[in-house]
Amino acid sequence: MFDLAALEAAAALVHAHMPPTPQYAWPLLAARVGCEVWVKHENHTPTGAFKVRGGLVFMARLAREDPGCPGIVSATRGNHGQSLAFAGARFGIPVTIVVPHGNSVEKNAAMRGFGATLVEHGRDFDEAREHAEALARDRHLSFAPSFAPDLVKGVATYALELFRAAPPLDAVYVPIGLGSGICGLIMARDLLGLTTEIVGVQSTAANAYALSLAAGRVVPTSRAETRADGMATRIPDPQAFEIIRRGAARIVQVTDDEVAEAIRSYWTDTHNLAEGAGAASLAALMQERDRMRGKRAGVILCGGNIDLALFRAWVLAGAA
Repeated sequence: MFDLAALEAAAALVHAHMPPTPQYAWPLLAARVGCEVWVKHENHTPTGAFKVRGGLVFMARLAREDPGCPGIVSATRGNHGQSLAFAGARFGIPVTIVVPHGNSVEKNAAMRGFGATLVEHGRDFDEAREHAEALARDRHLSFAPSFAPDLVKGVATYALELFRAAPPLDAVYVPIGLGSGICGLIMARDLLGLTTEIVGVQSTAANAYALSLAAGRVVPTSRAETRADGMATRIPDPQAFEIIRRGAARIVQVTDDEVAEAIRSYWTDTHNLAEGAGAASLAALMQERDRMRGKRAGVILCGGNIDLALFRAWVLAGAA
C-alpha cells in the first residue's frame, strides 16, 4: 500500500498541522496489569482522536489532484467526520457528514464546530454510509470512505511515532472499528522490520472482524450495539480484513462493562479521559494480564470524545 519513505512523508505532512502525540509508560497502569504499559495518547490530537491524521493525508491529496473539488460526503460515528471537517477547513474543501440517528451529541457538535454540514440518517453506521454514498452520487460530490489507502497511511503515522519513541514492545493492543487503526499499526510494524504482536480488540456486541478471522472470510453481523461507538460496525472492509488476517496475532473481545472499567482505570491512573473505543485496548490488556505478565505492552488510547451524559450513565454508574 505504501513504503517507508511514503509513510515518513505522510508524517511530515501531519506534523505541519499538529505535533506528534506523546507516549508514556504509566506506573499505576503497570501495577494494575502486571506489565510495563506504554500508552499512545491519540486523545491529545486537535480533534481528540487518531483519525485526524488520515483526514489530513486524504484531503491533501484531494486538494492537490482536484483543486476545484466542490466538496466531499462521508459517514461516521464521529471521529472520522471530525478529521475530515478539520482537514477540509485547512484545504478549502466543503465537507458533508452523514451520521446515524442517536449519534453522540457532542461529536455532532464538534463536527459542526470544525465546519461540516451534518445529515442524520439511518439506524447505525452502515445505513448512514449507504445514504452518504447516495448523496455523493446525487450531488456529484466525492465520497470519502472510512477505509482507504490515504487514511491508513495517515493513521500509520501514530504507529511510526510510537515504535520509534518507545522501547521494543512485545505487543500493541488496538481497537477495531472499520480497520484503519490496526492496519496502520501492522503496516508500520512491518515497514520497520519489528516483531511486535499486533492484537486487535472488538466489542463482544460488535465482533464482525473476530468472526471473520475465525471463519477465514468476511462475515457481516446484523447488529452492532455497543456503547463504545467507535467499534460499532457490522460489515468488515474486505481490504482491511486481509491486512488484519495476515498481520494480527489475534482479536480479543471485550464487554461494555470491561470497557467502562478501563475508562475508570485511565482516569484514576493517568487522569486522562478515554471514550469507549479509546479504552478498549486497555480493557483487552487487563483481560490478558496473565498472558502479558512481566512483558512490555503498548495500548492505543485512540480517542477521548465521550459524551458527558454517556460517561455518567455508563462509566460512573458502575464505579465502586
